[in-house]
Amino acid sequence: MNRVLITLGLTGALAVGGVALAEQAKPAAETGYLGEAGPDTYKILPPAPVPGTIRYQADRSAFLATRSLKDTPRWKLATADADEAAIAKDMSCALGMEITPAAAPKLTKVLMTLRYDVRRAVNHPKDIYKRQRPYLIDDGDICVAKTDGLAKSPDYPSGHTTWGWTVGLILAELAPDRATEILTRARSFGESRLVCGVHNMSAVEAGRTNGSIVVAGLHGSPQFRADMDAARKEMAVLRKNAKAPDPAACAAEADLIAKSPYN
Repeated sequence: MNRVLITLGLTGALAVGGVALAEQAKPAAETGYLGEAGPDTYKILPPAPVPGTIRYQADRSAFLATRSLKDTPRWKLATADADEAAIAKDMSCALGMEITPAAAPKLTKVLMTLRYDVRRAVNHPKDIYKRQRPYLIDDGDICVAKTDGLAKSPDYPSGHTTWGWTVGLILAELAPDRATEILTRARSFGESRLVCGVHNMSAVEAGRTNGSIVVAGLHGSPQFRADMDAARKEMAVLRKNAKAPDPAACAAEADLIAKSPYN
């Protein structure tokens, strides 16, 4: 995720089920739900690793070890997960249903609005730490193009992971009986950045903490709580007649994400 906004902002759209949310919802105020009142994630997150520390060396070891995953099915999943705009589609198996923006405008509104809160939580510490991405420290293949834009976008914390974990927590709240499946997939969405080679292990771990900070802050917003109440009612209706995703594809996905890339 580049530091400008998360791909949502760069493209001006969030894809759910392959459809641009911006085509279905009016643009949200760029302040999000919290504006500058959101938690200062720079002060909360542990500092980015620096050379000579155990965490820094662990990051290098994890990057080099996971290069062996190139061209495996897990690499393919990581490549697909690089499109953070398709997060809700990626959650289909975990949710046990497919969601489209046309069918879920209330959820769409929540995600379109909180993306700005996620941006703020990611960009502030990124701009301070300016941590290099792992492939700029040690040579190795990554699952996306090595562009100048990616190289200039700092590593810590991972924006993709922050986004995926934030969305996972939101969906788990709306479908609590599927919380285990949803958060397992949200975890693997962040781990795909480690597999891909574009984020260090520490950046992925910080991204999960970062997403949790964002969601904790969001619950202090009356507007967020009201929008979540509306999305919860919407979700309950949708789940009664929702189309289930392909069982074989979901079984294959479950098998992949059950294997930790850290080992």
